[in-house]
Amino acid sequence: MLSLVCYRSSRTDHPRSDRPPPPTHGGRGGRGRTDPRRPGRARGGRRGPPRAARSRDGRSQGRHRLAGAGEPGRLSDPRPQEGHRRHPRHQAADLDAPGRRRDRASARDHHPAGVDPSSRRHVQTFDFSKVTDAGEGYTITIDGKTSEPFAIGDHLYDSLRSDALAYFYHNRSGIKIDKDLVGAKYARPAGHDKAAPHRGDTDVPCVKGVCDYRRNVAGGWYDAGDQGKYVVNGGISVAQLMSAYERTRTTKGVDAAPLGDGRLRVPERGNGVPDILDEARWEMEFLLRMQVPKGKPLAGMAFHKVHDKQWTGFPTRPDRDQQQRELHKPSTAATLNLAASAAQSARLFKSYDPEFAARCLHAARAAWDAAKAHPKIYASDKDSTGGGAYGDRYVGDEFYWAAAELFITTGDHAYAKAVLDSPLHHDVGALFPRGGGMSWASTAGLGALDLATVPNKLTAEQRAEVRAMVTKAADRYAADSAKSAYGVPYAPKDGTYEWGSNSQVLNNMIVLATAHDLTGKPRYLDAVLRGMDYLLGGNPLNQSYVTGYGERDSHNQHHRFWAHQRDHRLPHPAPGSLAGGPNSGLQDPVAKKKLKGCAPAMCYTDSLMAFSTNEITINWNAPLAWIAAYVDGLGGGTAEQSVR
Repeated sequence: MLSLVCYRSSRTDHPRSDRPPPPTHGGRGGRGRTDPRRPGRARGGRRGPPRAARSRDGRSQGRHRLAGAGEPGRLSDPRPQEGHRRHPRHQAADLDAPGRRRDRASARDHHPAGVDPSSRRHVQTFDFSKVTDAGEGYTITIDGKTSEPFAIGDHLYDSLRSDALAYFYHNRSGIKIDKDLVGAKYARPAGHDKAAPHRGDTDVPCVKGVCDYRRNVAGGWYDAGDQGKYVVNGGISVAQLMSAYERTRTTKGVDAAPLGDGRLRVPERGNGVPDILDEARWEMEFLLRMQVPKGKPLAGMAFHKVHDKQWTGFPTRPDRDQQQRELHKPSTAATLNLAASAAQSARLFKSYDPEFAARCLHAARAAWDAAKAHPKIYASDKDSTGGGAYGDRYVGDEFYWAAAELFITTGDHAYAKAVLDSPLHHDVGALFPRGGGMSWASTAGLGALDLATVPNKLTAEQRAEVRAMVTKAADRYAADSAKSAYGVPYAPKDGTYEWGSNSQVLNNMIVLATAHDLTGKPRYLDAVLRGMDYLLGGNPLNQSYVTGYGERDSHNQHHRFWAHQRDHRLPHPAPGSLAGGPNSGLQDPVAKKKLKGCAPAMCYTDSLMAFSTNEITINWNAPLAWIAAYVDGLGGGTAEQSVR
């Protein structure tokens, strides 16, 4: 079987969906993460086969790259074998669909591209932009091998935005998950509230030696496959949701309605506040509760995390968790995550709830002052009993991000000075790492993107410098996409894929999308769309990493409630859930056994206990939601979508 990668041009039309959402429908990066206790789908919500877009004149757009025509080896062992051709010559290529005339490509329409080092597979490029008929069931055949079926049409991403954002409601803590919003199989009682049998998050003690009082830290989102809640991961996640909305206020031609009141699956819909901000507030309220209260040691700092004393049993529905929850030592990184996200929240909620906005700004200022007073309180990499460690011993990026958000919101000179004096401010590689990208452990880029796009008091020259850094980073990611056999804007320096590589792809795509907003240059949009193709099945595994999308989608991701593979009474992950993706590290027993010797882009298996390649987390779904909103709202993808 051929795996197929769709390349679309920037002229692709992506009509906005104005329909309301249907009612039924850890990102730890491997750092400091161990889980000694980690030793099955009703396919409701599937969105159909992979799709190729059509332009406004009705032609299908771009090229397809196909891995498999004469490729060596098996999927499980992609290393070249003796007797196989390493560089296949031009071969007959046919585009076929049931009930339609077969089109045969000429030699100039397709050509071999050699062996892709990330997958160790042969790749061919096939151009069928002359095809004008929309429909499903298309296949491509080269050298007697046929691709998976795909469709050609216009509506590519209208449901993905809604599904990717619904992920956060699904994973709320401390609230009943309503079947009228998510469907009966995903409904559940509130997790970690006051009801028996669990002890809940409303009266949580600290780990021994950390504090002598208890805190109400209810609410927020469960982080990943476990049911912990982590400030450093919550910070980047809530920030990216808020940024998806803020983009509708700062970028010309972007429709805010799809993220507005009554459009998403949240119980607060109809309250006059954009639904995406309602979802963000659920996490933001939790983050505020994690701040050390006035009068206590380390006042203004933020507790690093809260989770079970021991690793939660597998599987466990949140309302059935009986373990004691514990607060862990405050950290400078967590405190600055609170400062940054609360400052951003303050400006976005000012017109909807001035009192809440004021509370956020007060917390942000207090957190900044506390972090300045205690700049080297680090979370331990060894604090991994019962939850991920999220250890981070470099916090210069968090200081930069927090200063940027506080400056944008307040205009205060002290925060501007902290931004401009930071050694990161003129370092494109530090703001937007080439080999990886933004992540919970590398957050400076979040501040730079907002400085480039959100109105603030930088001088015109200073703002131009920030925007130039964004476009320079985007140029690098676009070049990586152009060089990749699969069009993916991700090129790790040593060629090995990281834990959560799909989130790295998406965060690089956010930089590319922002550069497109700033300049209107099509090469940035092209790279974004190629990245979407990669995530939705245009990769060497022919695997859509988003549940419910594509013919071969991930549906056994590591999650303690969505654990159908282990217990058939439980559901598969909800549509719109993103798998972490290929990870060369193979840090779990299942992946080590199944994937030994794998090529980097092939180091993935859709298995419940393969948590190092197949977990799901809030900080991976947040950039997916951002990008889904971006591509669904593109319209013609023209320069009219420039930042104000």
